[in-house]
Amino acid sequence: MATDIRQREMFIGGDWTAATEGKTIQVVNPATGEAIAQTPAADEKDVDRAVKTAQKAFDEVWFDTTPGERQRMLLKLADVIDEHAEEIGRLESENVGKPLASVISEEMPVMTDHLRFFAGGARLLEGRSVGEYFKAEGTLFTSMLRREPLSVVKLIAP
Repeated sequence: MATDIRQREMFIGGDWTAATEGKTIQVVNPATGEAIAQTPAADEKDVDRAVKTAQKAFDEVWFDTTPGERQRMLLKLADVIDEHAEEIGRLESENVGKPLASVISEEMPVMTDHLRFFAGGARLLEGRSVGEYFKAEGTLFTSMLRREPLSVVKLIAP
């Protein structure tokens, strides 16, 4: 089942916005070759705008957020993802061309478990290393806490 082609926007500073130059990128389901969305083609100006906004949020809000508040926010995010797992899974399946059942059974539980793990880590300020903490389909997943604040960073993700 193909998704209708939708125009998407970037979420910067609490607002949905197009790219500064108005350019877009077509998102294609690699399994079918069908276009599923149009997204903004962000450029350096857009990245700088996002970083500036994120730095402001870090400086004015997040920096003083208590570990308990951070934990509650991450747990709430995990709960919302669980509530919408089928929809998110369908979008991810179409985005990467992976079978929906596989995304639902293998990726969604790991995603929310990571959020819950790091929610617990928000209160574990000394940053201890953790071994395998989640098992799915015979695979063990490992994570580690390391207290090394970086502030705001620019990243490019696939």
